[in-house]
Amino acid sequence: MSNIKNLKINIFADGASIADMFSLNKKSYISGFTTNPSLMKQAQITDYKSFAMQILKKIKSKSVSFEVTSDSFNEMEKQALEINKWSKNIFIKIPFTNSKGKNTIDLIKRLSDRGLKLNITSVFTYQQARKVLNVLNKHSEAYISIFAGRIADTGIDPAKIIKKCVIASKEFKKVSILWASCREIYNIFEADKAGCHIITVPHSILKKFPLIGKNLENYSVETARDFYLDSKDIIFKF
Repeated sequence: MSNIKNLKINIFADGASIADMFSLNKKSYISGFTTNPSLMKQAQITDYKSFAMQILKKIKSKSVSFEVTSDSFNEMEKQALEINKWSKNIFIKIPFTNSKGKNTIDLIKRLSDRGLKLNITSVFTYQQARKVLNVLNKHSEAYISIFAGRIADTGIDPAKIIKKCVIASKEFKKVSILWASCREIYNIFEADKAGCHIITVPHSILKKFPLIGKNLENYSVETARDFYLDSKDIIFKF
C-alpha cells in the first residue's frame, strides 16, 4: 500500500453495501463515502432513510454523500433540506440537470447560500462545472463530481477536463473537484496526476488494492498458471 500513501488525492468508497461500508470505514486510506439511487437499487434497498441512518450510526466523522431522488426542483429542495438534518457529515448530491435536461443552477445557488454541503453530480463538461462555480457560495463546502469514467467511455480524455476544473476551482477554498465513475485502479493515479482532490472508487475496485505495486513478472506467471489450471476442465482432442 506504499504507493497509495504517496498520493495526495482523497479516496472515497462508492457503493451501497452497508457491510462493505462499515469494513472500509476502518481503513485509513478511505476518506469518505458516496452512494446513489442506482447502487441502492442494485443492493435492493427500499427504505432510503433507514438505510442512511444505519450508515450514519457508525460513519460519523468521514464525509458521506446521499443523493436526492426527485425530478422536481421543489421536491429536490425539500429532500435536500430533510437529508441535511440527518447528520453534520453529509454532503447532498444534486444532479446538474434533471431527467428533462433542465439545469439545477438556481437550486444549487439557494442551497449553497443556505450553507448546505453539496455534491454536484453528473457533471460532464468544463462549461457545466464553471456554471456551478459561478453560483456556489464561497463560504459553503461543495464537491463537483466530474463523471470521468463515462466521459472516457465516449473516447474523450477526462483528465483534460479535470485539470481545467481544478484550476478554475482554486479561487474557492471550500470546493473540491471529484473524479467520479472510476473504472480501474489506474484511474486513481491518473486523477492524482491531474491534481484532482477526490476520487470515488467502487467497492469492487477497492478489493483490487492488494495488486498495487505487484511485480509484473510474477503476475505474468500467475496469469499463465490460472489459464493452465482452467484448461484442465476443457477437452482438447487431436
